[in-house]
Order: sequence, then C-alpha cells, then structure tokens
Amino acid sequence: MLPLKDNVPTRRFPIVTIALIVANFAIWLFYELPSMNHAIVELAFRPCEVEHSCRTIGQGWEITAVTSMFMHGSWLHILGNMLFLWIFGNNVEDAMGRVKYLIFYLLAGFAALALQSVITLGTGTPQDAATPFLGASGAISGVLGAYFVLLPRAGVLTLLFFFLPIVIPAWVFLVIWFGFQLISSSASLQHPESGGGVAFFAHIGGFVFGLLAVRLFKSRSWVAPAYR
Repeated sequence: MLPLKDNVPTRRFPIVTIALIVANFAIWLFYELPSMNHAIVELAFRPCEVEHSCRTIGQGWEITAVTSMFMHGSWLHILGNMLFLWIFGNNVEDAMGRVKYLIFYLLAGFAALALQSVITLGTGTPQDAATPFLGASGAISGVLGAYFVLLPRAGVLTLLFFFLPIVIPAWVFLVIWFGFQLISSSASLQHPESGGGVAFFAHIGGFVFGLLAVRLFKSRSWVAPAYR
C-alpha cells in the first residue's frame, strides 16, 4: 500500500514538517551521495558502540543517535519516508504546534532506535550489532502513531497493488501497516536475513511511542478539523 494524500486540511503552514523534509534531502544530496561509505561510517548509528563492544569509527553514538535519523540508504528509502512524513506529519504538527512537534519527532526517533538496539544487542550477532542504522522511518513511525490517535477516521487515498487508487480510513491503513511491521519483525527474529536490512523493531518502537505520548504533546486548543 502506498499513501498518496489524506483529506484533512491544516490550519497553518507546516513549516517544521517541510524543514525536516528539506534537511533530509539536503543531507542525502550534498553529504551522502558524494561519498556514501564515508557518510555512513561517520554519522550512522551502531548499537555495539552503546555497550562498548566495538570500536567507535565515526562520531560517538550520542551524536549518531541524532544524525542517523536524517540519513538514508537509497533513493527509494528517502522518497518513501518523505512521502509518509508529508502526508501524516503536517496534521500532527498542526495538532501539537511547531516546537512540541519537533521535540516529539526527535523523541520518537530515539524511542525507535532504543527498541531496535535492545533487540539487536539481545538477540543478534556481533556483526548485527555493528551494522549501521540509518533512516527517518523510526521517527516517522511515531508520527503515524500520533495520527492514529488524533485522526483515525480521516480518509487516506491509497494506491493498492501499485495501480488501484482507493480511499480508506486512516485507522485501517495504519492497522495494516503496523500489522505488517509486527509480522515482519517476528520473521526477522527467526531468520535475520528475511528482514532485508529493514529495522522493523524501530518502526514498532516509534509507532508505540506515538500512540502513548501523543496526548502529552497535543495542544489543548486543538480540535480535529472537518474532513474534506
């Protein structure tokens, strides 16, 4: 399933969401593409550095926990992430306000990284723990969790099977999305190679954080807008 747009208007310009998208593309275009290997070594996060079971080869994990959230591994990776961020992030920003939304986004990314690191360090091999983690999907998963709570009945225009456009309720779209993460994470625990390099537990950690924390960040004056 590929979301194309939702039917929820925003009351103000989503400057933080747009700034995050611009920052991600800027790092991808001007820092990663010219020297991908160097960028990953320098700024991607490696779980083994947290427990000091491997040598730090770039910036320390305290820095890469942040920088890795703005890095991607391919054009498909960044385009997919930024599409989700644009569709769901502008409304979450509208509900929280700009400052609280930015804090929420970063904390969701940390929660996602924390869960994936715990799973990797607890169940993976030393090689798994030394694998670089990068991508905005953990933080964006937190945005999806917040959207699920705030706007469950919104309509999401979705492309099914890459050719069939259909509008479905946001809660249905997000339940299916989250179910896929749960199934995929279970499979990757049993057969790590089946994960295809995707940090499914990061998605789960971010989404659950969004579900649980959204009401702490939602503006008291926000009221769900009428859907178009």
